[in-house]
Amino acid sequence: MSKTTLITGIGKGIGKALAQKFLAEGFRVIGTSTTGNVDFSHQNLFVFKLDLRDADSIEHCVEEIKKTENTIDILINNAGVLLDEDESVVVPRKLRDTLEVNLIGTANFTEHMISLVNTRGHIINISSTAGSIQGTAHGDHFPGKYPAYKISKAALNMYTRTLARRLEGSVVVSSVHPGWVKTDMGGQEADLTPEQAAEGIYTFTLSRPETGQFWFKGEQLPW
Repeated sequence: MSKTTLITGIGKGIGKALAQKFLAEGFRVIGTSTTGNVDFSHQNLFVFKLDLRDADSIEHCVEEIKKTENTIDILINNAGVLLDEDESVVVPRKLRDTLEVNLIGTANFTEHMISLVNTRGHIINISSTAGSIQGTAHGDHFPGKYPAYKISKAALNMYTRTLARRLEGSVVVSSVHPGWVKTDMGGQEADLTPEQAAEGIYTFTLSRPETGQFWFKGEQLPW
């Protein structure tokens, strides 16, 4: 029987590459995009509209997913935004809008989906070393830039930690740094293609790591 992976933000970039990787490996994939459409198809792919800024959109998406009568083995919270790429100071409006997607909407959606996640399931929040307060050898490629994005990812890491404590013994919860990836967000100077990033994340999702930790390619990262 096919396992089911739910991935947010599969319209492009890492999310699209992840969806295609899981489909190629025989998984059933439930994906979301802000329009409800993507530019690829598969008999095991189901796509729903989801705007993480909108609580009504989240509730409607959850109800539509429930109608598929699938339980979830892997939930990957991939959807996210970078709205202050050219900023070096906090712009309140951009911080608020960033948090609505990268933290609040993601947490809201996850809380609605937890009841559908199977015991021994895995919830993965796609984070970034940009959100590491301690710092990391993997580096901040843009020091002094995009503070709202960094704040949102640090907060997402704390959500990972608190959710992991709550679900300990049943569901593993992880934050994952995908690497510096050639996407609209990462830019073309980045190190990895979306497909390379997806390969690493796919391998990690199938493992049973220590819950509530921050990872990159199987290596634990500092918070």
